[in-house]
Amino acid sequence: MEIVILAVVIAVVVIGAVSGLVVSGRKKKQLPPPPPSAPDITAAPPAEPHVGDEAETPRDEARRTIEEVDLPVTEEPAAPVVVEEPAAPEVEVPEPTAGRLVRLRARLSRSQNALGKGLLTLLSREHLDEDTWEEIEDTLLTADVGVQPTQELVENLRERVKVLGTRTPEELRGLLREELLKLLVPEFDRAVKTDSNLDTPGIVMVVGVNGTGKTTTTGKLARVLVADGKNVVLGAADTFRAAAADQLQTWGERVGARTVRGPEGGDPASIAFDAVKEGIEAGADVVLIDTAGRLHTKTGLMDELGKVKRVVEKHAPLDEVLLVLDATTGQNGLVQARVFAEVVDISGIVLTKLDGTAKGGIVIAVQRELGVPVKLIGLGEGPDDLAPFEAEAFVDALIGE
Repeated sequence: MEIVILAVVIAVVVIGAVSGLVVSGRKKKQLPPPPPSAPDITAAPPAEPHVGDEAETPRDEARRTIEEVDLPVTEEPAAPVVVEEPAAPEVEVPEPTAGRLVRLRARLSRSQNALGKGLLTLLSREHLDEDTWEEIEDTLLTADVGVQPTQELVENLRERVKVLGTRTPEELRGLLREELLKLLVPEFDRAVKTDSNLDTPGIVMVVGVNGTGKTTTTGKLARVLVADGKNVVLGAADTFRAAAADQLQTWGERVGARTVRGPEGGDPASIAFDAVKEGIEAGADVVLIDTAGRLHTKTGLMDELGKVKRVVEKHAPLDEVLLVLDATTGQNGLVQARVFAEVVDISGIVLTKLDGTAKGGIVIAVQRELGVPVKLIGLGEGPDDLAPFEAEAFVDALIGE
């Protein structure tokens, strides 16, 4: 009996132990999983592939050969840009001055011939009454000959026609030619003074009002002098007109003449002084000074022109002062001439645009007004259309001989 009871107790103990294990297993299954641990930042980074190792290629992408890989294009270095220096302007050889007016006589006669033909037509009338002589006077005045020269010309013609008694076309043309030549004063010395009496270059100052062609005349005169074998230095003392210095420098470069210039708005007297100094140091034959085109009504500006003259003469006296006048301005040009003559000693006159007007009588009037000769005349826009004035050639062109 005891044995049976012992067996039952053992069975109970065994069953209890097994049940405890099952319950304990179930409880463990119900516990939440532990939280994930943080990554270890102290871990060493993956090793970089060594040179020659192949990079891992995704399994779904086929490996490419070296020919199939798009390699970056290496651009060739750009070739250096070569900046070419501007070519020096070609130096021109100006036309010789000898005979220029002869060549241009036809052009002059086309514009001036109306005056000569008109006078000859009036003088050829059968009866030279007072009305005819008045028409002759009007013709001369319209051509800007001037009141006093006109009166002298008419009186002399009337006297000579009366004495001769005959009036053939040849005789009338001869009489008119002689009287016009007298008014032009053929004995005037019309040579432009470019030779200094000292051991310095000849110094020529060019003056005139804006619009007369003063700077252009200075450039053309440089061509005339270079054509005659002179070494020329230009002084761009017109600092108040925009691009005046550029314009003069262009004229100089064409014939190989050096231009001395300064800043726009600079002191004209200083530039003129430097130009003469440069001419002396370079051993030049002539220094041409282009001054500002000052209005003759501006007293202060005219005084400054006198200052330019005084400063230049610290080097050497001026050999020539040329006044440039526009032939188309007529009597207004005489007003300009008077004022300029009060400031500087005008020694010669340049008449421009003489081919564009039938008022060639201004040559006579301005010479009479200033007592100085017309030395140069401008007969066109060409670079070589500046010619020495020749009284006989001018009269021949005037009356169509």
